[in-house]
Amino acid sequence: MAEPPPSRQLRPRRGSLERPLSTRIYRSAWVLVAVPVLVAAFTVGQPDPLPAPALPPSFDQATAVQFATELAQRFPDRSPGGPGAGAAAEWVAARLGDMGLPAQRVEFTAEVPGRGVVRLVNLLAVAPGNSSQAIVVMADRDNLGLSPGANDNASGTAALLELARNVVTPDGGQQTTRSHTLVFVSTDGGAYGELGAAELARNPAPVTRLVGPGSAVIAVVNLDSIAGRGRPRLEFAADNPRSPSIALVTTADASILATTGSAPSRPPPVAQLVDLAFPFTLFGQGPLVAHGTAAVTLTSGGSRPPSPYHDTVSELHRNRLGQLGRAAETLLVSLDSAAEVAQGTQPYVYLGTRILYGWTIQFVLLAGLLPFFAATLDLFARCRRRGIALLPALRSLRSRLGVWFWAGGIFALLALTGVLPRGDARPIPPDTTPAGDWPVGGLIVLFGLTGLGWLVARPRLAPTGETMREDELGGHLAAMLGLAIASLVVAATNPFALIFVLPSLHAWLWLAHVEALGRPARLALYGLGFIGPLFLVLSFALRFDLGFDALWYPFALASLGYVPISLLLALLVWGASAAQVGAIAAGRFAPYPERWERARRGPIRESIRQAILYSRRTRRTRKQDL
Repeated sequence: MAEPPPSRQLRPRRGSLERPLSTRIYRSAWVLVAVPVLVAAFTVGQPDPLPAPALPPSFDQATAVQFATELAQRFPDRSPGGPGAGAAAEWVAARLGDMGLPAQRVEFTAEVPGRGVVRLVNLLAVAPGNSSQAIVVMADRDNLGLSPGANDNASGTAALLELARNVVTPDGGQQTTRSHTLVFVSTDGGAYGELGAAELARNPAPVTRLVGPGSAVIAVVNLDSIAGRGRPRLEFAADNPRSPSIALVTTADASILATTGSAPSRPPPVAQLVDLAFPFTLFGQGPLVAHGTAAVTLTSGGSRPPSPYHDTVSELHRNRLGQLGRAAETLLVSLDSAAEVAQGTQPYVYLGTRILYGWTIQFVLLAGLLPFFAATLDLFARCRRRGIALLPALRSLRSRLGVWFWAGGIFALLALTGVLPRGDARPIPPDTTPAGDWPVGGLIVLFGLTGLGWLVARPRLAPTGETMREDELGGHLAAMLGLAIASLVVAATNPFALIFVLPSLHAWLWLAHVEALGRPARLALYGLGFIGPLFLVLSFALRFDLGFDALWYPFALASLGYVPISLLLALLVWGASAAQVGAIAAGRFAPYPERWERARRGPIRESIRQAILYSRRTRRTRKQDL
């Protein structure tokens, strides 16, 4: 090994650097942030619903209950590819045909996790109106096959059929003159991530062909599990950070209030913000809103469809089915009078009588980056003035990035080969095997190979002696630069997702400033940075009742390609930066060794050499034993 330069040999092992960060700059930046916060506080809208219909709804509860009972009892297993799926589709088509609304079949295929590629079919029936602009009534007819699925979703299909029956007279003539065309869509694959709704959103051509030239879907009312014993509820989250037209949501809210006497429940404001930050929903409006179509779901369940176990006809809440059926009819009549007002999508948080516009939330979150960037720039300038070397710290971060991207590559390979869940990029039903049964073998391979990658990189990252204060500051600055890159990628992809990143930016920024408080305080501050990811996991665990499986579920979504690749790359950069910050907080950080400090062979070459030597020793030992 070459002799180190004299300056390096005489360098002291510890330095004293007071006030590495400027509290004045940080506070001044927060004063600037207060301006957009005040703007957001006063930028609140007050939405009004569309006018209510003059006539009471004519929805027949007894007929709807009869439809639901027959569908559930005759076809208890309607799961995609199951024995009753095709027969159930024929039954629904026959009921629509009896009403004078011939159903058109739209067949497609989808890859379902745990079931492979299956053939599915959507049914479309059109009731013409004076305009080629269409309002869609949608309900999925399948189930998981674990019970007859009387509530989920024979009840929604039954309401769809009763609503279709009400738009025509027994002799097939039009009962009323409608301003808009009504399209009734019975979707398939709803229990497996709303595959039918996703196909309708992705390929609206069958609807436009049936309705006529120049037609477009301007609003969708989805009916899902409307005969449960829970409180009536509205779901309007999407597969991307958008929300349906506020006029549609407020009118649906008013329609349920008018027919039930009480306002429906909805996701609380914090949950709505999480849905914008990590777009996710288990209901059929999600893919439609993501493609720019205003859609809302009426249900009697919670944030997830009801449990498929014991979902029998005897458990149907008949009055609830009638109430939500009448609410859906009231909503359709209101939309028919002014549907153009209720079309379109935009992000917002619905507060009942008020809405908080999405652009104000984004404004505040983006402004929250300003103090972090200002303090990081100040730290960079101070390190430059004090002659603190940044390149060794950046090399340490690069090495950690290599380990994290190695883990990401292994994860992608396991997903492509089917070791991890594989299928269409749709939410996984919580009650299915892929959501609850962890692929233990695949995870062992993932963590084992990741650990091997860490062992390869560790020799040049582990401290060999006491680390100087200057080196820690350089490592801290490098980590802050990595976090800055990750936050910019997140902001460019989905600014709402900054709620998961901002706690780590501001908590870890001050690790360099609490040196005198000791290691426990630094570790506590380091732990605060994980509040954002923990909040997401708790959302899955509590809102969607996933429990401990919430730790695995986001990885399953990533395996299916549901999470944007840009956010996954930002996660890897954030993870590498977090690892470097953790090493500093634990007192285990060391700058990447200079060339004269390194062994002749790099970590990869040395690992290969050691593997070859081990293999030779093993063969030699076997020969001696023989």
